[in-house]
Amino acid sequence: MRVLLHTPLKPPDSPVPSGDREMARGLSRLLRHLGHEVLMPAASRVEPGVPATNAHIALERRARAQAARLIAQWKALPAHHPERFDLWFTYHCYYRKPDWLGPVVSGALGIPYVIAEASHAPRRAQGPTRLGHRAVERALAAADLVLTLNPRDVPGVKARLRPGARQAWLPPFIDTAPFRRPSQRDPNEPPLLLSVGMMRTRDKADSYRVLAQALAKLKDRPWRALLVGDGPARPEIESLMAPLGDRVVFAGARPHAELPAIYRSADLYLWPAINEAYGMAFLEAQAAGLPVVAGRTGGVPAVVADGVTGLLTTIGDADAFAAAVARLLDVPQERARLGAAAAARVTARHDERAAARALAVALRTLQ
Repeated sequence: MRVLLHTPLKPPDSPVPSGDREMARGLSRLLRHLGHEVLMPAASRVEPGVPATNAHIALERRARAQAARLIAQWKALPAHHPERFDLWFTYHCYYRKPDWLGPVVSGALGIPYVIAEASHAPRRAQGPTRLGHRAVERALAAADLVLTLNPRDVPGVKARLRPGARQAWLPPFIDTAPFRRPSQRDPNEPPLLLSVGMMRTRDKADSYRVLAQALAKLKDRPWRALLVGDGPARPEIESLMAPLGDRVVFAGARPHAELPAIYRSADLYLWPAINEAYGMAFLEAQAAGLPVVAGRTGGVPAVVADGVTGLLTTIGDADAFAAAVARLLDVPQERARLGAAAAARVTARHDERAAARALAVALRTLQ
């Protein structure tokens, strides 16, 4: 099939690193691996990022005009023209950045409509978020297939699907191969604690705040910490980490190609995961054989098995987070056990090959 891949939140070629960008890239690879042609025409693109809530009325009006142009262009093409797509595939649809285009275009053209990673939050039905919420409901009502990556989204999405539409589980995935190379850890150095996350306000900054509080409780133990990421909240995060002195190093944003080597140089991966959906970095860290300490929230328990590949703690509880890190610092054998299990589990369940099989099965239901 010729698949139009629509990524309202962040396109695969975005210069800004994030889990959304990596998942968009991964879905494009999966579709091509399955033999489909992936199209991303300029006419289907929207401005990336999350708009202000009060801009949604204007966005919807522009989207309707954009959809009309797309429909007219498609109908003007010969039947077998290479730019005439057979399926509309949207990655990520939620109240702050819904899919305004897909339901309109797919309905007018009579082609299947697929959404990967949609969420439905009834509490957003009132107030300033209601327009985005209603747009999500329209998208779910129009979808033929919804691929769910976060178990937390299953009930809400299921309730909004029309009769005959399907919902299928697609495990969050990465290409594990670059991360499965030999460790580069230096056994003569204190354990290296690694965190990878954009330095944005709100949830990301809150995660760094919990991390700083937890590390402050571990000053009596030997460790070093490496923080990979950058963004507008970096000055605030540097201030949070300042009492820890040179034990914490800021590496800034690093190209994705450099991340496997960075993970392999560490001993333990830490992320408090405030309001995290599931976290691509958790998969990357575990693929490199790192045990994880994380907050128990959202879909994180679906990618980090508590007591098997890492330790999950009460969300936002710096004391519990510090205690979990201390446990793994004090018992290297436990770190090794969890790390080995993490690498095996992610390779078996969250590699692109496993995801490709799941996607192939789901897409066959459209035939």
